[in-house]
Amino acid sequence: MKRSDSPDGESRKEKKRSGLFAKARSKWGIRTYVWLYFMAFAIIILLLLWLFQYFFLEKYYESAKVRNISDAANDIIEAYGTDDQVSVNRRLAFDNNLCIIITDEMANIITYENNMGSFSFLIKNMHDKYGAYLFDLINDVEDSKTGTVAKITRNESFKSREIFYCTKIYNDEVDDQAYLFIESSVEPIDATVNIIRGQLIYITVILFELAFIITMFISKRLSRPITDITGTAKKFGEGDYSVEFDGEGYVEIEELSNVLNNAKNEIRKVSDLRKDLIANVSHDLRTPLTMVKAYAEMIRDLSGDNPEKRAEHIQIIIDEADRLSALVNNLLELSKLESGNIELERREVRVREKLEDCMTRYNLMVEKDGYDIKLEPDEEISIYADPDKLDQVIYNFINNAVNYSGENKVIRVRQINKEKTVRIEVEDNGRGIPKELLPKVFDRYYRDARVKRDVVGTGLGLSICQQILKLHGYTYGVQSEEGKGSTFWFEADIYRPEVQTRVAKRITISDEK
Repeated sequence: MKRSDSPDGESRKEKKRSGLFAKARSKWGIRTYVWLYFMAFAIIILLLLWLFQYFFLEKYYESAKVRNISDAANDIIEAYGTDDQVSVNRRLAFDNNLCIIITDEMANIITYENNMGSFSFLIKNMHDKYGAYLFDLINDVEDSKTGTVAKITRNESFKSREIFYCTKIYNDEVDDQAYLFIESSVEPIDATVNIIRGQLIYITVILFELAFIITMFISKRLSRPITDITGTAKKFGEGDYSVEFDGEGYVEIEELSNVLNNAKNEIRKVSDLRKDLIANVSHDLRTPLTMVKAYAEMIRDLSGDNPEKRAEHIQIIIDEADRLSALVNNLLELSKLESGNIELERREVRVREKLEDCMTRYNLMVEKDGYDIKLEPDEEISIYADPDKLDQVIYNFINNAVNYSGENKVIRVRQINKEKTVRIEVEDNGRGIPKELLPKVFDRYYRDARVKRDVVGTGLGLSICQQILKLHGYTYGVQSEEGKGSTFWFEADIYRPEVQTRVAKRITISDEK
């Protein structure tokens, strides 16, 4: 047996054919789908028109005729026994081409109006079949639950169809039982139907052509914005970040364009940040590595036998290694902060005590390097924060001020208590930051190229501060004026034990849910 003849081979062939069909079908564009849907809609409308014109027109006409006769019967019954009876019967018979007869229960005529002339079956057969037919209708009325009978029969004499309508008359003006008979001819509508059907052929051809043209236009109009966005997205996918997604025409397309433009801007920022990150990290890693290698070679070749020189060179290697370690640690910490993988260990922190403790680290710098670093505290007050992370923010702000304080080396750390918050500021009197660069100061590796730092940093300190303050929910910012220095600040809510307890309970309950 051939492999292709096996059940597995046939199954593979069927899967392959179905896969090819699905692949071909998936290649249809939105324009094709829109065109097909509109054409299907137009065809359904035409089919409904043909269905009603060919199969239901006569039945609809007959049911409409019966409804008209029933309405006329109601008017006749209301006028029965009044002075308007004759005029009402005559008007209805004339307007609707009816034969109207009212009899007693023995089929004796009380009154009648005939607007059908000799075409009336009841009048034509008044003597031989007339009475019998009336009695048959009366018996049908008595047997019916509604007290009304409507029959459509064929008049062989005139080769036409007629409606015979019979109902009892209930009227407070007359005590005797009476019956109302109405006869109406169902006019032959074959000629009219043929004319309508002939017109329907032309209408179908015209509508189909119009539907084809209009659906082509609509499908093209609907798909054009999506096609344009797709083309722009291809350019964007190739790395062209200068493209603009344009979705004019529809609200949904405009919203999609706005989302894509925002995504493009964010991706461009990430791309620029990645380039800056690689460039800066490469630079920061290359310099200490070069130093480590150079001084290691110097120890090997020159100062290996000189204890003083060897110790100096080894210390430089240790300092550069520490710098590399700090850079790597800061990168890891910033990544954890940005990913949200760090949980804050909050507790009550006394602000003035914390600031005074931080200032002790700079006593040596004040004594040896001539820095004027002072704390301007306010009354003791508490906040709810992670003390270790708070230390990082304060130290980074002060270190940043040290690096940019300029020649006068004046730095002020302030505690400003407000009604509900406490503001902590670190001010330097350096050259300041240009207004256009202020939004960038918290970015990774931002450095003012005009200022030479006395203390070399990793360029990640302010970015780490930003993430820590965001995790705490604190507001923060920077104020600067060229030639007058900069002030970095943040504000924290004052700690209130009763409020914090309620917040903690609410957080615990939500976590349990």
